[in-house]
Amino acid sequence: MNYRMKPLKYPWPPLLYLGACVIAVLLDDYVASAPLIDPKGTIALIAGAMIATGAIAFNVWAIHTLMLHYSSLSLHQSKRPLITDGPYRYSRNPIYLGYTLLMVAGGLMLGNGWLMIAAPIAALLTTLIAIRYEELHQLVRFGVDFERYCQRTRRWI
Repeated sequence: MNYRMKPLKYPWPPLLYLGACVIAVLLDDYVASAPLIDPKGTIALIAGAMIATGAIAFNVWAIHTLMLHYSSLSLHQSKRPLITDGPYRYSRNPIYLGYTLLMVAGGLMLGNGWLMIAAPIAALLTTLIAIRYEELHQLVRFGVDFERYCQRTRRWI
């Protein structure tokens, strides 16, 4: 049965992160502000901008690495190789890590503490709904090579 396992049919992680962002903004606007940060703080704004810059750079690097290997973001392509270089040396999910960091950065820059609370929740849901399933798919496709990759590279950071 596992040898026939297909990758996820829908792009759940972007939808999860987008949904978490929408909920965080609505909570901040219509319920109450989460008092985690000073919404007018210069330090929070600068820190958020630095984190956002790093997250965007990390995502661009990850996508560039996929393109160098003639791969795509889709797990549906049967010729997609196991990529273990570039940012994939440090994280098995650098794009999802970038999404999470962007939420934290947005929370700092916008003074929205709900975004900072929603970021790890979105990461957890992404792990439960998508990453574990994707990892099973890769284990079936790449076998021992994927097991070795998992032993030397963490799921997130």
